[in-house]
Amino acid sequence: MRKQFGGKITKSDIEKYKEIENWDGEKFLNLEPTSMDFSFQALPKFLYKQFCEKEGRESKKPIPVIGFDKKEFLKPSEKAKFIWYGHSAILLRLNNKTILIDPMLGPNASPIAPFSTKRFSQDTLSLIDEFPEIDLLLMTHDHYDHLDLDSILKLKGKVKQYYVGMGVARHLVKWGIDSDLITEFNWWKSEDLNNIQITYTPTRHFSGRGLTDRAKSMWGGWAFKTNNENIWFSGDGGYGEHFEEVGKRLGPFDFAWMECGQYNENWRLIHLFPDESVQAAMDGQAKQIMPVHWAGFSLAQHSWTEPVEKFIESAERREIDYITPMIGELITLDRPRENKAWWKNH
Repeated sequence: MRKQFGGKITKSDIEKYKEIENWDGEKFLNLEPTSMDFSFQALPKFLYKQFCEKEGRESKKPIPVIGFDKKEFLKPSEKAKFIWYGHSAILLRLNNKTILIDPMLGPNASPIAPFSTKRFSQDTLSLIDEFPEIDLLLMTHDHYDHLDLDSILKLKGKVKQYYVGMGVARHLVKWGIDSDLITEFNWWKSEDLNNIQITYTPTRHFSGRGLTDRAKSMWGGWAFKTNNENIWFSGDGGYGEHFEEVGKRLGPFDFAWMECGQYNENWRLIHLFPDESVQAAMDGQAKQIMPVHWAGFSLAQHSWTEPVEKFIESAERREIDYITPMIGELITLDRPRENKAWWKNH
């Protein structure tokens, strides 16, 4: 279990962080004051409900994953292609490069907890065997439902480069990834990959894999700009002014994956409610949107389908174009397709 915690922060790490504006000497800060509303008296009842009362919070049967068509995925295209694997895992094909975002493909999102948080789909870790070589792996932050030890180990040797938030590299290095392959980012830093400008964008969240490393690494989202397209992955985080700033600096966006799921009134400042998710997309100037951070795990106390259903209601009310693909479905941007309420069958 100890390996799950990843690497420990070092004195040299802290010296490096001193140059970053939102490091206060002990931890990274959000752009706005952010807290979680919990009382110790209410915690036992909350934990019991969270881990023991799961009626309606998980799919009734395993959600199938559409098989991976490697040839079709790699076929040259002027438009971006992607496959969503539930929760926040995205396999993206852009400018003839294969990019993997938050590849949590393991079966359990709480490997250090006394109760497991099981994935709604089965055998997703084996998908990695079918993937092509990964030109770039991106991590938004180090939480267990995004940075998964088993997935990282299985991907080892298949990934050319890693882009991660500041502080996340220490986990990868601890797990045997060559530090020369890893580039760390603070907010607004950009790098170019095959004429893709990739920028790490701010979010309102936190980080940590244990009791002593809370907010000791950065959290964020990713933006991708090519000559033809502009795409945004919002990353985890609550509503705030940063969404409008992302739109001003990097938008408008042709397409955006928006966090939508695992919200609760106790932590409403660190996860988006569905209506906030749509509003955040509008703030960021996204033309077409898709909800992510759902259909993978039950990490909150809403039903597992509530995020997508409320997201759709909000998007339709605001007349914003959206898509809700099946898990494993290959999507080509701008290609006409029909949204189906596939989750009603599970």
